[in-house]
Amino acid sequence: MELNEKTIAKTTIYNGKIIDLEVHDIALPNGQTSKRELVKHNGAVAVCAITPNNKIILVKQFRKPIENTLLEIPAGKLELNEDRTSAAQRELEEETGYIADDLQLITEMYGSPGFTNEKISIYFADNLRIGEMNLDDDEFVELHELSIEEATTKLQNGEITDAKTIIAIQYLLLNYNHSK
Repeated sequence: MELNEKTIAKTTIYNGKIIDLEVHDIALPNGQTSKRELVKHNGAVAVCAITPNNKIILVKQFRKPIENTLLEIPAGKLELNEDRTSAAQRELEEETGYIADDLQLITEMYGSPGFTNEKISIYFADNLRIGEMNLDDDEFVELHELSIEEATTKLQNGEITDAKTIIAIQYLLLNYNHSK
């Protein structure tokens, strides 16, 4: 069975700084038509970083769409045509003050592919050195360093609900030697 949906017409309803919004008229596999509302995003990167004293680096920040603060691994959006690894290094230093010269790609994921094309690349780093935080003018974060066990407890208690952070903690539990 063919599952592809063919775009018949497309209307851009908003071009923003971070996202574009489009409405597509589509042909369904059964010959009928429908509409799809799409959020176009340049993509994002995130870093699961472990400090020299074996703590996972998290940032707490307010997220307007959910009207609440989240505890998350450092992350940020890609600039146009920016290399994903370089973007991850930049975001880690900007948000935490830590520098990672060597990043390992853990995975790439689509958080909500039902309405957005945003792809997030999640990296791992554990050979860090101190740099300098350099937040954007409209960015406010609180730095947290937790043991993997503390982060796991927060995940189990529902205090960590961000998908990329959940993936990072699960990666650590499966792959990281906690006794380094």
